[in-house]
Amino acid sequence: MKKQIALAIALATAPLAAFAGPHSYTYLEGGFAALDQELPSPDSPGVEIEVDDIEADGFYVGGSAALGESFHVFGSYRAGDDDVGVSIENVEIGSAGVDLSQYQIGVGWHNTLRERTDLVAEISMLGTEIDVDDDGEGSADGEDFRLSVGVRHLIADPVEVWIKANYTDGDVYDGAGSVSAGLQYRLTPVWGLVGQLEAGGKFSMYAVGVRASF
Repeated sequence: MKKQIALAIALATAPLAAFAGPHSYTYLEGGFAALDQELPSPDSPGVEIEVDDIEADGFYVGGSAALGESFHVFGSYRAGDDDVGVSIENVEIGSAGVDLSQYQIGVGWHNTLRERTDLVAEISMLGTEIDVDDDGEGSADGEDFRLSVGVRHLIADPVEVWIKANYTDGDVYDGAGSVSAGLQYRLTPVWGLVGQLEAGGKFSMYAVGVRASF
């Protein structure tokens, strides 16, 4: 009887034990992404011109690879499109199709603070491209450097959360601060569902997708 009870307990706790362990810094993911970008109104003396913000729905792909026990490299690409309205003196005169895409590549350092919590610091490059039409006319692009510091924490097997503070500066975002956060619910030791968002003064992003951790 004692052996049967011990076996039952082992079988019951096996799925939870499979999720326990250090955070994975090697993974691939992808899914739906929505990017909101504030656009400056054109400078036209004597005439009030307003341009709606870009609210581009599309997709994203990303990944990370561990380099030893303390470092990792990562990258992502997201893209979407929207019809942006233009108004003169509060009268809408039309709209234009806009494609918005961003890539990010960088390197990070992580260190265990507690059994379930990691401190993470990252430096990366963020490239942004905005195309107003298909032939490339009216397009704009730029590159920014980003510094991020945050934590990853397992609140309960198999749920992980993370939060980071970001500082971005360069061609597109001039000294902009933002906060990003995310959650992963692991269905198996490999597969998980992820949701993440980022919010700043002039832009925001949220995404939902699937992650494969290795």
